[in-house]
Amino acid sequence: MAPLSALAVGRRKPGAGGGESAGRRRRTSFPVWRWIILLIAGVYFLLPLYAALRFAGIHAFGTVFVQPGFWPALWLSARLAIITTAITLALMVPTAVYVHLRLPGLRRLLEGITILPIVIPPVVLIVGVLQVSPGALKASPWLLGLEYVILGMPFAYRAIDAGLRSLDLKTLTEASSSLGAGWLTTLWRVLLPNLRTALLSATVLVVALVFGEFTMASLDLFVTFPVWIVLFDQLNANMSVAASIFALVVVWLLLMLIVVVGTRQSRRTGGGQVNLFTAARTDTKGN
Repeated sequence: MAPLSALAVGRRKPGAGGGESAGRRRRTSFPVWRWIILLIAGVYFLLPLYAALRFAGIHAFGTVFVQPGFWPALWLSARLAIITTAITLALMVPTAVYVHLRLPGLRRLLEGITILPIVIPPVVLIVGVLQVSPGALKASPWLLGLEYVILGMPFAYRAIDAGLRSLDLKTLTEASSSLGAGWLTTLWRVLLPNLRTALLSATVLVVALVFGEFTMASLDLFVTFPVWIVLFDQLNANMSVAASIFALVVVWLLLMLIVVVGTRQSRRTGGGQVNLFTAARTDTKGN
């Protein structure tokens, strides 16, 4: 038995050493074309930001917060982002889960329906909504939140759909049902924790949409943060550019929050690698 063990160990060592050397060679090889693409992308995104910073000036960032109308417009956009995110997730999560479980044949139809807000111009949507909405709702900013739910539906659905595709949804729901859990308990205590990264992705997409949408808000006669930026640009272009960079930094920080939270959750639960706007599952052998 000892010679066989020694032979087995001796046979494994070259293979292991070869694998380590191959992995070392892969780690030390840096394709030039990747660096070229990264450099071009960096110049493409950073050069306009640098030009905007030069135009606005550093002093503009210290005074933009005290400009008239800044905080009311920002607070209105924040409230709209909260209500839009809540309604969108409340509608899209149960719908996407039910379609994945019970009506998988309708997934393509649902994808086609959710893409319509991207195809139809926002001007057409807002004109139609204003024609049929009651007068009391027209005077309320919550009408704008309902319109943003329609605009955010394509992005939220695709983020949630990517998260559901990464799960063994049928096994999770059947196991939860066999333990006596109802539909709401399964959704709240089993599915939502596993969809945390997808929900964060959908949230950031909807928030970014609300903080960047101008057409509907301007035609609806509400001064949201994007509308304030455009209106204030006529008075002080430097301050307007500084406010735009501020909004961009806020959205960027939210995107980084997705990566950090998703990666920590994946490491804690032993799941797969978490990428931006996706939640990929890594199957392990032997499980």
